[in-house]
Amino acid sequence: MNVKSKIIILLFLFCCYFSNAQFVKHHGQLQVVGTQLVDKNGDAIVLRGLSFGWHSFWPRFYNERAVNWLKKDFKCNVVRAAMGIEVGDRPYIKEPVFSKEKIEAVINGAIKSGIYVIIDWHSHNINLKESKEFFAAMSKKYGKYPNVIYEVYNEPDYETWEEVKSYSEEVIKVIRENGPDNIILVGCPHWDQDIHLPATNPIKGYDNLMYTMHFYAGTHEKWLRDRTDEAIKSGLPVFVSESAGMEATGDGPLNYVAWQEYIDWMEARKLSWITWSVSDKEESCSILKKSANSDGNWKHEDLKESGIKVRELLRKYAIKK
Repeated sequence: MNVKSKIIILLFLFCCYFSNAQFVKHHGQLQVVGTQLVDKNGDAIVLRGLSFGWHSFWPRFYNERAVNWLKKDFKCNVVRAAMGIEVGDRPYIKEPVFSKEKIEAVINGAIKSGIYVIIDWHSHNINLKESKEFFAAMSKKYGKYPNVIYEVYNEPDYETWEEVKSYSEEVIKVIRENGPDNIILVGCPHWDQDIHLPATNPIKGYDNLMYTMHFYAGTHEKWLRDRTDEAIKSGLPVFVSESAGMEATGDGPLNYVAWQEYIDWMEARKLSWITWSVSDKEESCSILKKSANSDGNWKHEDLKESGIKVRELLRKYAIKK
């Protein structure tokens, strides 16, 4: 290899590193135009990253160094901080101060790393009073940062869309008092699969809202993609804030073919996607083994099968920006 070729390669690698390190600085405050997530310049943008597991079960990974490792090594341009509300050893309902500390460690890590971060109210139930108090505090503290995205309700299970909509409107109102521009993600019934329900009756009066769809490729077949396509055609902006390649239980074998079909589908539609999860539970959706350091710097042997695959996917599609 001659000197000129070496210089070109070094310049390319430097540009890739700089672009990744300055992702939010480059793209700025996100917004929704039609059904598409776009950056400050009005250009379509796709966020790709990982969700931390419930903070109430795996708090050891909730630190700035782990966030930076996900940006640096996995090439995440977004992470999701999943704050467990009722379940786990130290949920928000029982230990709000501890819970906020863990969530803020991830938020601060994302801001320092120059990537986006989703503040996820990770519950299957409606907790309106607690949710409003939490998002009032978070939006007051972080509403000025373009990095921050709010997810007001992870996976409603048996609630109706009318109940979810009413709850979400109350929380959105609180957030908008402090963060008028940040993207807000709204869940839908049946573990974020009934995306057709908000499509026929969306929340009105607010900008920069998106609706979340979740899939597990080993269980959710083409019908969910078709349903989501119809919702998008009707004008609903969709964000895939949780997904993975195994069964909906979070366990079982990876279905590589079905997972890639979902990836191809999302990439073709420029849908942002988050994979579950940064945790070390004995299940296939947890990407790490018990040997994994709490602060990142994970070696190949620290990653489970799903961790190896999602790292491969994120690194592959990161070059598309």
